[in-house]
Amino acid sequence: MTRPYTLRRRAERQAETRQRIVEAAIALHGSVGPALTSISMVAARAKVQRHTLYAHFPDERSLYLACSGLSLERDPLPDPGPWRSAASREARLRAGLGAIYGWYERNADLAGCVLRDAEHHALTREVVGLRIAPWMQACREVLAEALSEGQRAVLHLALGYFTWRALTREAGLAQEEAVAAMVRAILGQP
Repeated sequence: MTRPYTLRRRAERQAETRQRIVEAAIALHGSVGPALTSISMVAARAKVQRHTLYAHFPDERSLYLACSGLSLERDPLPDPGPWRSAASREARLRAGLGAIYGWYERNADLAGCVLRDAEHHALTREVVGLRIAPWMQACREVLAEALSEGQRAVLHLALGYFTWRALTREAGLAQEEAVAAMVRAILGQP
């Protein structure tokens, strides 16, 4: 009698295990941060042995790339292209900062831990450089159109996650109020 084992079922189980590992890493990256997340912690949370984790992800870099890829697949970074067609600099800034701040709000815990750790953890800095830095540069280019050098400096500040957090979480501004405050600051309006 033949065994009812199929390659398809094995592949499904492997995919489920891989998914559990990535989910565990994302949860840890959003709570303790990537710099403090160990392979042992991820394996324990995913309920797998370390050798199983390494079978799916031979190194931390491959795991980090899978985590960032899944996170950005679930909630993609806003597309700055449509902001170019805004009727004015103010409208463009409001649309762009509103979209960026909305993404920060939805991803506050994970983004906060990752961006904090990117300042001192080389692998996190590398992955942020691959996944987020090009997008941020594109946002900066679109939003900086027709701004003076001084206005661009304030825009740089406005685009930061930690600026958003200071305005909304620490100062208690609503999202729309934070956007309006930064637009006024960039444009030099009272």
